[in-house]
Amino acid sequence: MATRWGICSAGKISNDFTVALKTLPAEEHQVVAVAARKVEDAQEFAGKHNIPRSYGSYEELARDPDVDVVYVGVIHPHHLKTCLLFTNAKKNVLCEKPLAMNTREVKEILDSAKRNNVFLMEAVWTRFFPVSVEIRRLLAQGQLGEVKMVRSEFGVPLMHVPRAVQKELGGGSLLDVGIYCLQFTCMVYNGEKPESIQATGVCLETGVDETVVVSLKFSGNRLAVFTCSSGVQLPNEAIIAGTKGTIKVPSPIWCPTSLIVNGKETQFPVPEPGLPLNFMNSTGMCYEAEEVRQCLLKGLKESSVMSHADSLLLAEVEDEVRRQVGVVYSQDSQ
Repeated sequence: MATRWGICSAGKISNDFTVALKTLPAEEHQVVAVAARKVEDAQEFAGKHNIPRSYGSYEELARDPDVDVVYVGVIHPHHLKTCLLFTNAKKNVLCEKPLAMNTREVKEILDSAKRNNVFLMEAVWTRFFPVSVEIRRLLAQGQLGEVKMVRSEFGVPLMHVPRAVQKELGGGSLLDVGIYCLQFTCMVYNGEKPESIQATGVCLETGVDETVVVSLKFSGNRLAVFTCSSGVQLPNEAIIAGTKGTIKVPSPIWCPTSLIVNGKETQFPVPEPGLPLNFMNSTGMCYEAEEVRQCLLKGLKESSVMSHADSLLLAEVEDEVRRQVGVVYSQDSQ
């Protein structure tokens, strides 16, 4: 029986997610409906991707009885109300990252999913890449000895993108690109809460962060540092350093296709797209989609790889980093 997907929003990321789904077996994944705020956008999207039903409102998608799970690809200030719409309609949800604007909103979404007994996962797609699976395997086997340091950076010039600079659109480098560095750190340190967080950053006139440097200290004198920027291009690599060895993740760390373990490189290519993509290596979203299917088949309400606790930890650290850097969203005062 195929997992029947509904796509919420007909934007760029929804396009790429739909293309990624098409790389998986059709008898396992089907896109049965798409919803946008304008019915014309939904119809155009449906035509492009051969989707049988298109809706001009998210509410109609929530009422569609043939949808098993909804992919939420709206901008993050709208994640809370959109996720609640679908969880309250008893729909399973895969929501783009960041799951919400702050810890309070994340808790509200997670509580609603639990209350309605539906599956919900934050779409931290990187965690499901074969590279990430291999990193977790190597760490679990103790190949690096004791990990002492995790270093990562993600910087791309996004000053021309309104979504990245406007506060009301959820702008700021931390929630957009920094989350990839943070999730990587949290994955390596097994979802442990850092003992201390130190952040320094530069903000734009719009009040959102342009570049942020974060130092995290974990138990046992283990450290992590990451830099994120929407103003400049960075090398976009990551390193895990342990007492017995080193893992390097070459660029692009947010959608990695190679891994260097103690100097030896291995390639992990993503599937070829059937249609043009808006973003790099987007077919790699097929891995998170398959995780959702496997969880649903097992009757699980969350994934062990990207759990509710993992989403909560990301939000808590992000809130503290923003507090130190001085970024306040309207959602923070509600």
